[in-house]
Amino acid sequence: MFGRKKKDPNAPKKVRFKTIRDAYSLARKHYKFVFLRCLAVFTPLWGVGIGIGLIFNRPGYAAFLTFPLAFLGAFFYFTRLAGNAAYASIEGQPGAGASVLMSIRKGWTITPAVNVNKNQDMVHRAVGKAGVVLVGEGGHALRSLLTDERRKMERFAPGVPIHEIVIGNEKDQVSVRKLQRKMKKFAKKLSTVQVRELRARLKSVGGLNIPLPKGPMPKNMRMPKPR
Repeated sequence: MFGRKKKDPNAPKKVRFKTIRDAYSLARKHYKFVFLRCLAVFTPLWGVGIGIGLIFNRPGYAAFLTFPLAFLGAFFYFTRLAGNAAYASIEGQPGAGASVLMSIRKGWTITPAVNVNKNQDMVHRAVGKAGVVLVGEGGHALRSLLTDERRKMERFAPGVPIHEIVIGNEKDQVSVRKLQRKMKKFAKKLSTVQVRELRARLKSVGGLNIPLPKGPMPKNMRMPKPR
């Protein structure tokens, strides 16, 4: 009666299958003939492998060896399609930047919407070994929000490196698709202990509860998963 519930050994497979199914459904909304596109990548790769096998009179052996390689190539192409579709599904929505930031697996503590105005311009805060990164998304009033938040960070965390990112597709802005890559480029300036102290110091300076765009989000260029 009070015994522990047995874990389902097939649970990880079910989750993985659901992730792939959701990613495929999302990709179909933005691209036509997804399966045929993947097949168009798989077939030539496998064909080249079999062709090499024919040269050495071992087509069956070559087909056996190159099948998984061709499958991986097609699967990688599929993940790119699904990832692009995931970004396209949230691009331009309020909170899209926060959704991407919160999909970063490790290294950063994300606080969405630490500063928001009535036009839904907003600033998100990321804390990591690079210091504090303020990520803004919105219109013309965004600059004042970033300035206010920078002053607040300088008051609560003096001496800590503070970086600013503005999400967009214009000059000196970073698109939603390239946001994760940009976050990885910041040089690490703080130790693990300093980061822990910084997080504790900024814990009281929280954010707001905002609805984030839903849908599968790419995680470090791997298979998208609902975020």
